[in-house]
Amino acid sequence: MTLLNARNLSLEEVNRLFGFQKQYNDSFSNLLSLEPISEEEQQELKQIQNDFDRYLTSGKVSEGQVKFLAVAPLLRLAGFYRYPIEILLEENIADIEIEDEDKIIKGRFDILAISKAKQTKPQAYFWLLLVESKNSQVDIFTGLPQLLTYAYKSLDNQKSAWGLTTNGRSYQFVYLEQGNPPVYQLLPLLNFMESMRVIELLQVLKAICQL
Repeated sequence: MTLLNARNLSLEEVNRLFGFQKQYNDSFSNLLSLEPISEEEQQELKQIQNDFDRYLTSGKVSEGQVKFLAVAPLLRLAGFYRYPIEILLEENIADIEIEDEDKIIKGRFDILAISKAKQTKPQAYFWLLLVESKNSQVDIFTGLPQLLTYAYKSLDNQKSAWGLTTNGRSYQFVYLEQGNPPVYQLLPLLNFMESMRVIELLQVLKAICQL
């Protein structure tokens, strides 16, 4: 039996191992109902932007700083810290066994938001959003193979799941669905430093939070 670490897998390997089919979706409104955000939320969003930009201007922002300065405040503002949602941090995924190739994949996700209200089995979390973060100088698609690998396991217990890979500046949402083959959709890329895109980013997070 060969042990593989999800961190070392390429997108090509992930697509082959899990049989994923990639699709592009040019609109969030095809999947989510986006609601206007309040003036107060816009002001808080601007503050998160300014705080992150100060670090970005100084140079490379580490993966930990990306999570602390951008991702965590955004998740809080979107409502992910409230019941029935629970945030899990840096936990190991259950082993993924690829029987045809005699391989086992191990890994550790960054941030996972689960819904306690939708949990049907004691150990089967209902995944709302999986977040994979990188430092500000790394291309966000570097985190896509890990994200897909971890989220694939959730499809054992639910029909679909949302994922997000980010370097703090750019945000790539992914929508995964059960199927034969399983499908992942890449949604429009959102830039945290653009005023209209950052509003859409919060709208998307709020909509996922309310699923």
